[in-house]
Amino acid sequence: MGTRPDSNPGGVSSHRRRRFDVRVVPHRRRSALRLKDWRMGTKLATVLVIPTLAFLVLAGVQTVGLVGRTTTLSDFAAQVEVGREINAAVHALQQERDRTAGELAELRSAGRSNNGDEAIAALRPLQERTDGALADLRRAAEPLADSAPSWQVAYAEVLEAADQVVYIRGAVPAAVLSSDTILSNYHRAINALLDLLAEPSPGEAQPALTESVLRYVQLARVKELSSRVSAQLYEASRAGEYGLEDQVTLTDLRAQQLTVLGAFREAATEPQVTRYEQVSLEPTFVAATELEESSLPTEGNEPAVLAADEWWSASGQRQDLLGGLLTQVLDDAVEQANGASSSQLRQTLLVAGGIATVLGAAVLTSVLIGRSIARSMRMLRGQALRIAQVDLPDALDRLRTVSGGVPEIEVSPAVVRSLDEIGELAEAFVAVHRSAVSVAVEQATMRRNVNAMFVNLARRSQVLVERQLKLLDDLEREEGDPDQLENLFKLDHLAARMRRNDESLLVLAGSESTRRWNRPVNLGNVLLAASAEIEQYQRVRHESVGDARLVGHAVGDLVHLLAELLENATSFSRPDTTVVVNAWTGQDATTIEIVDQGLGMSETALAEANQLLAAPPAADVAASERMGLFVVSHLASRHGVEVRLNPGERSGLVTRIRLPVSLLATDDTDLELPGGPRTPHGAPGAPTAPTVSLVDAPTLAITPVVVPGMPEVSTAEQPAELPVAGQRPRPTTVPRPPRPVPVRADDVLTPTGRQAPESGWWSAQGPAPSTAGSSAPPERPVTAGTNAQGLPVRVPMAQLASVSQPARPQEPARHDPDPEKVGGMLSRFYSGVRKAEVEETSQMFMPPAGGRSEGGQQ
Repeated sequence: MGTRPDSNPGGVSSHRRRRFDVRVVPHRRRSALRLKDWRMGTKLATVLVIPTLAFLVLAGVQTVGLVGRTTTLSDFAAQVEVGREINAAVHALQQERDRTAGELAELRSAGRSNNGDEAIAALRPLQERTDGALADLRRAAEPLADSAPSWQVAYAEVLEAADQVVYIRGAVPAAVLSSDTILSNYHRAINALLDLLAEPSPGEAQPALTESVLRYVQLARVKELSSRVSAQLYEASRAGEYGLEDQVTLTDLRAQQLTVLGAFREAATEPQVTRYEQVSLEPTFVAATELEESSLPTEGNEPAVLAADEWWSASGQRQDLLGGLLTQVLDDAVEQANGASSSQLRQTLLVAGGIATVLGAAVLTSVLIGRSIARSMRMLRGQALRIAQVDLPDALDRLRTVSGGVPEIEVSPAVVRSLDEIGELAEAFVAVHRSAVSVAVEQATMRRNVNAMFVNLARRSQVLVERQLKLLDDLEREEGDPDQLENLFKLDHLAARMRRNDESLLVLAGSESTRRWNRPVNLGNVLLAASAEIEQYQRVRHESVGDARLVGHAVGDLVHLLAELLENATSFSRPDTTVVVNAWTGQDATTIEIVDQGLGMSETALAEANQLLAAPPAADVAASERMGLFVVSHLASRHGVEVRLNPGERSGLVTRIRLPVSLLATDDTDLELPGGPRTPHGAPGAPTAPTVSLVDAPTLAITPVVVPGMPEVSTAEQPAELPVAGQRPRPTTVPRPPRPVPVRADDVLTPTGRQAPESGWWSAQGPAPSTAGSSAPPERPVTAGTNAQGLPVRVPMAQLASVSQPARPQEPARHDPDPEKVGGMLSRFYSGVRKAEVEETSQMFMPPAGGRSEGGQQ
């Protein structure tokens, strides 16, 4: 077969391309650091993410700034709003301080008994009012626990000073401490509250809010200085005199009050100044002012000591008026702070909403565009891979395996119908696909034409070979010279091998074999027939053969397959070795084993050969170079036969052929060819297939012919000489009885004793109808006696009668028809069959109207 050597490394390239064998393999390793290697989705995501991140950073900075200002203004508004509780606590502490100053002065005055119960009774309501105001301040300040650190520090100082006031109260009735020591704790607590009142800050670029805080803080200090003056006067009125130190303190306090009042007038708005003017014109306010002025020292006169109860009442009313005015100014600041905070919050929400809207719209638009591009790219990639992996390989397979007319291959339209570059690229892919299919169709058409030429040439060559064999039969029948007869036998065998080459050419062209049998044939006969088809048939030894029978329609192909394998085994082994054939039947298949002691094959070449046997390749130049493997592969695939080459134990190869159950004939197996009349095997009137085993095969008892270049095998070494073509017994000087010897594979496979039309073994016609009472085939082949030299004269085609006709009962001799007429009829019939087989096409070309056909008829 020409399959052994390793000198054909390109054999694998001719294997059939299977579906999904095409893979998109990058020409180099992908690197994540190379921009060109990024996936399209990654590139699109990068293009979308980078601007989005930049926008988010800028929008985030702006939003953070807005949120910070909103938080600051919100805290500012909350702190300003807490100023109401601070103002109430300051007012309560001021009343308690003023009363405490008077009570301390009275407890220290001369001529009074040191009784602190009255002082305690007078101070208790004021102290309770102060404690309630401080408790309200604590509750209002709880939400501001996370406020600005400066506000938290100031609030801590207020709590500390308030605790000190509560602690110092116990020293008032006993009057063990000086008035300045006790009153300084009140001064410290009030100043801490005023500092806390001034602590709110709206941040930068908020001058209006800063001025609003400054206004009510200045007014609160005016009220505090007025309360200090009232406390100093009340202390002097309870003591009954002004000390020098009291006059200095009053003068300093009045000067500070005027300064702070002037600052308030500058910072306050016109309505606030107007309200202050209105409050200062109130009768109670004017009365308190007049009493205070009466306490001022005049030229040469001492300041008048005011009545304690009158002054306490008048100063308290004036403080209430100032507290009411302070509350109004504080409310204005709270309203302004809340307004600014709400406005800033709305602005922040609007900006954040705008940013979110713009970002969402941008992201949505980007995602839609990106998805459109990515979807188009995925569809284009899918279509390209489907064309490369499915559509084009399928089309090539369909065109490669076509046996009739070339089918029409449809090319799917582009999946991307857009008018952008991706759509144009999809159209380009479709154009490339269409061009590839067109080229494949042209190649399939050309290949079909070449196959048709191969079939035509093979048919013509078969006709010539058959005519040659017939001529050789005539020459052998008339030849008397043993040497010339031996040469004729060699020519006969060479012609049989030429016929096998013609059949190989038919397989190469994709056509079926013409040799068919319509009856089951014994496996031993098939093996003998295969051995008869090769040149070195003497070296084949059949050690064990089962009793299996093979269906008739597959016998011709199986003989061809086994002959190719035996030819390979004998060609690539030494001439002094034998090729052993064994066969056994299992439960699910029949296995044939061919063992040779030849050169063997390397692992790579063996794997390539087994791959080629498992997957029949297409016909190409490599197939012609390795035609043996090609023929075996296609014949095995045609009948589901498994052929595998394995290395031998020491050297050579072990070829195992596994025949499926479908090729084994049983008692119920149909005996006719498909499409013809069927007669069950063993039924009445059905012919009986011959069984030729190695034991029953004729044995040559004469000296075998020694072929130059072949080893001489003794008679003892071949108890069952193969009945093969081209090897006839050579007469010796001692006359031997003539023995019939089959000369071809047809003689082995065809029952003897039957007459058949010429070349019936290759004809596709069905068997002749059987008749009851068929005569059993003779035990020995039919011969025409012996010639002058004592050799048997073979009857040409006598063993082929069972191919197309069953055995017939003996009939009386009839007058034979004219041979020339019969030959002409058969020749015309054969020419018509060959012409029909050559013109295998699904299209019928009709002559033009009014024209003439090839025969010249209308």
